[in-house]
Amino acid sequence: MIDKYAVFGHPINHSKSPLIHGMFAAQQDQLLEYTAVDIAEEEFEQRVEAFLQEPGKGLNITVPFKERAWALAAVRTERAELAGAVNTLWRDESGSIRGDNTDGAGLVADLTCNHRIQLDKSRILLLGAGGAARGVIKPLLDAGASELVIANRTLSKAQLLVSVFGPVGSSNHQISACDFQHLPEGNFDLIINATSAGLSGETPDLPVHLMNEYTICYDMLYGTSETPFCRWARQHQASKSLDGLGMLVEQAAESFLIWRGIKPDTAPVIEALRQSLGQQ
Repeated sequence: MIDKYAVFGHPINHSKSPLIHGMFAAQQDQLLEYTAVDIAEEEFEQRVEAFLQEPGKGLNITVPFKERAWALAAVRTERAELAGAVNTLWRDESGSIRGDNTDGAGLVADLTCNHRIQLDKSRILLLGAGGAARGVIKPLLDAGASELVIANRTLSKAQLLVSVFGPVGSSNHQISACDFQHLPEGNFDLIINATSAGLSGETPDLPVHLMNEYTICYDMLYGTSETPFCRWARQHQASKSLDGLGMLVEQAAESFLIWRGIKPDTAPVIEALRQSLGQQ
């Protein structure tokens, strides 16, 4: 019987996950089936419970169900607990549904392994305070960031994340909140866009004093063409402007490792996806 995996979401037809996990399986000689399933909102919990029976071995969860997956998981990893969202589900030996959030690990792996970016003692500006931002804060702090500033249009949302993550980890980092009108002076080593503004073609209205010629800009979004944030970064002479395609593949690799006990080689998968999107 072939082990079955899937990604649940709504809508789901845009998902690259079946392609990514199919390449992982072929690369590692793993026999499995991975599909994308569009789930009606009222059926989510029932469909998860039903899927995670033999031969259903694991699920990825995407919008709008990550928070509900968090609530459904009987056991959650620390990073999932803090993120308030789960993107990876499976049953353990006792039959309990376990949940993890691999987004932050995917981001850190893309930054450090694929782009050779030093996060230790770095000064990071994180744009946005929604679920995408919340999922990556602990991994960034764990990677050694010395200062993390969370900027959001609504200040109270950024302050909430500071209250949640401020006590986490070592005392060697500083975490603070601001709105977009009161961004701190000085240059950042890394600026990460975790907002969804780029989906509507918006470019960030940010002061240029945030960066210098050494600043790296990273957009958690990706597309068939340059994202508005990456375009803004390039036009303002950022050292690098990077999109989130590598993060997508790396978070999938982390899920694959949880389920199959094997970490796939992500580099050829990222390259194949870039070619399929028409990126050079």
